[in-house]
Amino acid sequence: MDSNFSTLEIVELTKQYGTFTALDHLTVSFDKGVYGLLGPNGAGKSTFLNLVTDNLQRTGGSILYNGNDISKLGAAYRRKIGYTPQVRGMYEDFTARDFLHYIGALKGMKGSECKKQTEQFLEIVNLSKDAHHRIGSFSGGMKQRTLIAAAMLDEPEILFLDEPTVGLDPEERFRLRNYIASLGKERTVILATHIVGDIESIAGKVLLLMNGRLCRFDSPAVLIKELEAEAAGGGETELLVREACGKTSGLGLEDVYLYYALKQRQKNK
Repeated sequence: MDSNFSTLEIVELTKQYGTFTALDHLTVSFDKGVYGLLGPNGAGKSTFLNLVTDNLQRTGGSILYNGNDISKLGAAYRRKIGYTPQVRGMYEDFTARDFLHYIGALKGMKGSECKKQTEQFLEIVNLSKDAHHRIGSFSGGMKQRTLIAAAMLDEPEILFLDEPTVGLDPEERFRLRNYIASLGKERTVILATHIVGDIESIAGKVLLLMNGRLCRFDSPAVLIKELEAEAAGGGETELLVREACGKTSGLGLEDVYLYYALKQRQKNK
C-alpha cells in the first residue's frame, strides 16, 4: 500500500436524483480504524454506502482506493471490500453454511480456505449450531448475523456495515461491537447506524451527515468536548443544547447527534 494515499479517499462526492441531492459534495478520507456514520433517516447514509461499494453510479466527485478511482478498478476493488447492506438479499433455501460457501466462491476463494473461514465466522456471529438450518427459517437477527459473516469472508481490507446490529439482542450487539473494534486494528471499518451506542466506544471518528452534507467529522471525545464548551458559553447555543438534550453538562455522543439534528430541523423550517 502506497503510504502517500489514504486507504479510501472521497472527494466532492455527489449523488442527485433529478432535482433532489441525496449526497452533496462530500469530502473525507479513511485509513485503518472504525468509523461511525451517523445521521437521521434520509441523511444520505445508505446512498453513501452504495456509492463507495460501487453499487450506485455517482453524479460527481471521486472515490479513490489507494489513489486509484474505483470506477477503473472495477472487480479488483470489489474483491477488497465486504458489505452488509440494509436490504437483505439472500437465498432462503440455502443453509447458512451453504450460503457462506456460495459467497466465498463468488469472491474467488479456494475451497479449503473458504470452508475454514466459514466455520470461523459462523462461530464469531454465534451461528455454528444453526449453520445447517435453512436461512428461510431464521429470525431477522439470525439473517443479519449470516450477512455479517458473509461480509467478513476473505478478510476484506475495507468493511462496510449498514445498520449491522438491527435485530440483534443486547448480548449479540455487545459481542459484535467488540469484534468490530478488533477488526479496526487491521483494516478500515465504516459502520452506519442510528444507534449511537453501537459506535460511541469503538469509533475513532464519526461522520455526522445531515441532509446529504457532512456536518461534522471528528472523534467522539472531541465532538462531545466542543459541544460542552459551546453550551458552557451561554446564549443561544446553551438554550439549543438544553432543548435538544435536556441538559448542558455530562453530555455524550447521542447528545451531539440530537443537537445537530435539532439545528438541521430548525434550518429546514
